[in-house]
This record gives sequence, C-alpha cells and structure tokens, in this order.
Amino acid sequence: MATDTATERAAETTANTDGAWQAGVASGLVAGAVMGVMLTMRMRPVIEHAIPALWGLDGGFAGWVIHMVNAAVFGLVFAAIATTPRFRTPTDSVGTSALVGVGYGVLLWVVAAVLVMPVWLQAVGFPMAPPVPNVNPTSLMGHAVFGLVLGALYPVVRNR
Repeated sequence: MATDTATERAAETTANTDGAWQAGVASGLVAGAVMGVMLTMRMRPVIEHAIPALWGLDGGFAGWVIHMVNAAVFGLVFAAIATTPRFRTPTDSVGTSALVGVGYGVLLWVVAAVLVMPVWLQAVGFPMAPPVPNVNPTSLMGHAVFGLVLGALYPVVRNR
C-alpha cells in the first residue's frame, strides 16, 4: 500500500514537471526578447552600458547577451515556482499564469532592478550607477511585460 502511494506520488510529480524547465527557458527567452526591445527603445543606456558593466563589459551586443541569459535563468526560476503545489494549478491556464507572471515580473523588478543592480553597479565602479533604491517606472513596466509574456507563454509551451 505505501509503495503504491509513493509510486503514484512520484508519477504525479513527474507528470506535473515534464517539460517545465524547457518551457521556462523558452518562455523566458521570448519574454526577454520583448523586454530587450523595450529597453533598446526606451532605456538604451541600460542595455548598452549598465547591464554589460555588471560583468566589466560594454556595448549593445554584450548587453543583449547578458540580458538574454538572465531572461533564460529567470524563466527557469519561474518554472521551478510553477511546479510547486501552490502554483501548479494557477500556471496551467494562460490567464492565471499571465497574472502570476506579472507578479513575478514585479518581484524581479524590486529585487533585481531596484536593489541588486544599483548596488552591483556601484560596487564595480560604474560611473552612471543609479541610486539605491532605483525606482524607475519604465523599468517597472519592462519587468511587468517580461512577466506577462513569460507567464502567458509558459503553459502554452509546456502543454504543446
């Protein structure tokens, strides 16, 4: 009896996580591309100088590569969250997953853009480092759109 229950739970867990990380990475990359275009259009110095400066680099190509790697990683983290019991059901449908994604994007903005990025840029001596906290409405919009696209695409890609 205990073996049957454990086997059923293991099968259920596998069924609930199949394709999750791939969907997270793929959705993160698409969401990152959308946000990257927004950054390029509205906050060009961020993508060309600030993001690459985090790693001692400069230029738009380096900024885009780093931004897209971050997008893939953040998509993977979203997938890890989406496979937890609390978020498994909400991230099964496009609408609720998109809402979870917006919340996730806002959380990323607070942690990564408002707090971590300005501290890191100051630590590496970037001359145009923003103050801490770096509350920027355009950045908030970009992160919310990232989350929206990520959350909306995740169940579509995962269930294909």
